[in-house]
Amino acid sequence: MFGYTVPLYSRMSPSDLSAYRRYYCETCHQLRSEYGIISTSAVNYDMTFNTIIMNSFTGDTPHFEGTGNSILCVLERPKADSDLFRKMAAYTILLTKWELVDDSFDHPSIKSNAAALALGRAVSKAERGYPEYDEAVGKGFEELRRMEDSGCRDAVAMGETFGRSLSFALKDMAGENGKDLEDVFTHLSASVYLMDAIDDLDEDYLNGTYNPLLAFKERFKNKKEYINDNLYDLSDMLNGVIGSLQASYSAVRDRMMSDVGVSDNVIYYGIPDSAKKVMSGTSEAKATIKNILDGRRRRNASY
Repeated sequence: MFGYTVPLYSRMSPSDLSAYRRYYCETCHQLRSEYGIISTSAVNYDMTFNTIIMNSFTGDTPHFEGTGNSILCVLERPKADSDLFRKMAAYTILLTKWELVDDSFDHPSIKSNAAALALGRAVSKAERGYPEYDEAVGKGFEELRRMEDSGCRDAVAMGETFGRSLSFALKDMAGENGKDLEDVFTHLSASVYLMDAIDDLDEDYLNGTYNPLLAFKERFKNKKEYINDNLYDLSDMLNGVIGSLQASYSAVRDRMMSDVGVSDNVIYYGIPDSAKKVMSGTSEAKATIKNILDGRRRRNASY
């Protein structure tokens, strides 16, 4: 799986599961149609959920066909003729671009360089089509690096600052409802950022990359010991930021026009379950693009 904003499939009805799968597959189809087959490596659960939320508010495409299971399903054309889906495809590519740029600052690697090269043409097209989104995402990563350079130890504050910076593009796509969704996007980004920081403790320590949970820590043995020693503080942070996400979602939920059951599942079951897996050390989700070319067969919308 790729991302933390995943449903808890065991609590989904068959109709909600089918609806979720349609969105996931459509995200993939839009990427391939607009930016080539290699771009489908960037499809992820976090962007899929953002699309579900925005589509439910804008009513852009309330109904579209699903995709049958096939080894060549990635070659199918998009099912939704939708500006929202096309913009989200571009946003996904641009976010991927800046994640790779950020990786080049933190820990340059052959893998990241290869991903950047493979996605070069897709990135150039997205930059030309949506320069304002490119600028907004770039500023978000600049602000995050500024906080890292200052030695910020507040992972929640870093996640929220990053989320508000990124929300410009998402608010633009959501149109007149964008302002009301800003808090949802911000707290969602903060939840993902915090879970990723916990998930990456071992990797960041070994690579010497910045992690606010490790800043100024004189002693670190491994992630398991760190979580055990800081169990209550980490749990409080996760519960707080996920609670803020659920509260901001609840405030706008009654205005959603479609697929409310899918969104409810992700917000109230899926994300808390992801947090539980992160704390227990069983998480397989990665919110960043560091491993974009790894585990492709596992990143699907089936359970």
